[in-house]
Amino acid sequence: MGIWQRMSLIFRSKANKALDRAEDPRETLDYSYQRQLDLLSKVRRGVADVATSRKRVELQINQLEQQSAKLQDQAQKALSMDREDLAREALTRKSGLTTQINDLKAQHAQLQAEEEKLVLAQQRLQAKVESFRTRKETIKATYTAAEAQTRINEAMSGIGDELGDVGQAIQRAEDKTAQMQARAGAIDELIASGALEDVSATSSGDDIARELEAMSSQADVEAELAALKSGSTPPPQAILPGEDGGDVAETEAPKESGA
Repeated sequence: MGIWQRMSLIFRSKANKALDRAEDPRETLDYSYQRQLDLLSKVRRGVADVATSRKRVELQINQLEQQSAKLQDQAQKALSMDREDLAREALTRKSGLTTQINDLKAQHAQLQAEEEKLVLAQQRLQAKVESFRTRKETIKATYTAAEAQTRINEAMSGIGDELGDVGQAIQRAEDKTAQMQARAGAIDELIASGALEDVSATSSGDDIARELEAMSSQADVEAELAALKSGSTPPPQAILPGEDGGDVAETEAPKESGA
């Protein structure tokens, strides 16, 4: 196969695919139906033309028959008046009309037979056109339904892929949420059991303890200083709140006699 033949084959194949994509069978069916209607219309016009010709021949026959009857009467009147020559002339003309009438009747019979054939053909063609129209509408409806189903399937396929990605994202979000919930629950349990101290509470307790210790140290210093000044044994340390759980009780040093 030469290069030009291959190029021609490729071109025809691609053109065929392009035509397949561009062709809509519904439009093709409608076009074919319209052509059949046009043909049926031509057949109807043909039937009408033949019927018109037949009717015209009928009128001509009636006119000639009327003339023939008139000539017959004239011939009889001519004989009654002893005008045999006129009677002969009238009958001669009547004979010519009779020949024309017979020819027209033969033509009329031919036109009538042709009209009957065309009427029968019109009826058959009309039946075929009606049958084609019904089949055309059925095919169009089936094609439209199949086209819609195809689009739905394509859309569902795309949605399925997207839903798969969304489902994975939802699963990851649920896993992270469950992990955070478990972590928060574990911290709450540790705080409740005392394994973890509340930072705010611990900080507040440390401040109070430091303040109480500072007060106790200052009281001891003042008591020892007073004892040194008086030259006596320093009094026992004051018991402040927070130590042994008792109230604050300060033991005064015994006063020296004579002081």
